[in-house]
Amino acid sequence: MPAPSSIIRLPPRNGVRASCLQLPPGAWATVLDCLCCHFPAIDRGEWRARMARGLVADAHARPIDENTPYRVGMEIQYYREVASEKAIPFDERIVHADAELVVVDKPHFLPVTPGGGHVAETLIARLARRFDNPHLVPLHRLDRMTAGLVLFSANPRTRAHYQALFPARTVAKHYEALAPALPALPFPLVRSTRLARGEPFFLMQEVAGVPNSETHVDVLERRDDGIWRYALMPVTGRTHQLRVHMAVLGAPIVNDDFYPAPLSADRAGRPPDDYDRPLKLLAKRLAFVDPLTREPREFQTTFHL
Repeated sequence: MPAPSSIIRLPPRNGVRASCLQLPPGAWATVLDCLCCHFPAIDRGEWRARMARGLVADAHARPIDENTPYRVGMEIQYYREVASEKAIPFDERIVHADAELVVVDKPHFLPVTPGGGHVAETLIARLARRFDNPHLVPLHRLDRMTAGLVLFSANPRTRAHYQALFPARTVAKHYEALAPALPALPFPLVRSTRLARGEPFFLMQEVAGVPNSETHVDVLERRDDGIWRYALMPVTGRTHQLRVHMAVLGAPIVNDDFYPAPLSADRAGRPPDDYDRPLKLLAKRLAFVDPLTREPREFQTTFHL
């Protein structure tokens, strides 16, 4: 098996890079058999069609066909496809771009990276096409339903320096949210709890145990309509952290269909993505000391709640 550094990557297709898979142990006769078992949602005919079009290859970018023998540990490259992928009718905005970093305002409903029913209609694919740079990589996560700032590395040679900022917690992240008033709570406050996977699998929940998430919460505006504007400052970056913490405090973020109760009754009859009801959560500001220049850098969103 070739080392990862020796893989000859397939070129991007419509701005989307090929995904990689190391074949797991098993008793399959062919690569096709293994892929069908590993990805049960994709039928055999679809994999055969992709192979016939040269969309599945080995680590040396050599095409794989339906008769290619299976070998444990073999490195496979393949392009994701979604039949009739729906266009997302909102545009990203470039906040900053240089040789090292691209900072983008992501609109609501647009995923950062491919997944599920989204491949070409993702922020990473759009940016790869716009900048003609297949090396763009997001340095942190932002939920599909959340709008605001996302930081991308544009240069593989300096990427590790910027990636190290996030686990070291040296990037100040500030969010704003609209949510019901909490007049009985003392602000500012800190929510520090343990988050774990819930049911269904894509949801998170607070559980007993050592805290692994922390959010600082304050009030920016006490509106008369019973909806306040909050400042949310996550110290950690757990999936759905801000949404869970606000819901548990008793102020679920406006238009959140997942927390505190997923797919609630008021959602009945509405499409999966109701463009008239975006989640009122915005990644407002990112600030850090640049690891290359040692100069402070700060970026502000151009979006508003």
